[in-house]
Amino acid sequence: MSETMVTNLEQQDSASALAKSDVLDQLLKPEVQEALTQLVDQLPKLSEMMNLMTKTYELAQKVASDRVLIQDTVGGIQEVVKPLTEKVKGYASAAIEASDRAENSENVIGLFGMIKLMKDPELQKMLRFGQAYLDILGERKKG
Repeated sequence: MSETMVTNLEQQDSASALAKSDVLDQLLKPEVQEALTQLVDQLPKLSEMMNLMTKTYELAQKVASDRVLIQDTVGGIQEVVKPLTEKVKGYASAAIEASDRAENSENVIGLFGMIKLMKDPELQKMLRFGQAYLDILGERKKG
């Protein structure tokens, strides 16, 4: 062996011996011994937790790599969201159109016009909803 290799081995041995003595010094401290005792006492729980985490990780990996499941999930979400989106768009366009009509109209709605509006089925539906909503809020406030 060359002198350089021998010197390197000697340095590694002395570093290893120094590291071992540092570890032994640490192990002799009472707080380290207490911590190790607590850790050993908790090993069954830690092992159980690791098994559960491993199973969860494996399941997540399978789910994340299952293209069919991902496509089915996305398709299901789209089936739910699409009708809602269409309804919201319908309500929004009706509100915009109503706003435009109201701005362009100069009709005066008097007492008899309001009485006539009271017979409108859509207004009645809206008033029933408003009454039911206020009743629920009142009940929740009491309870």
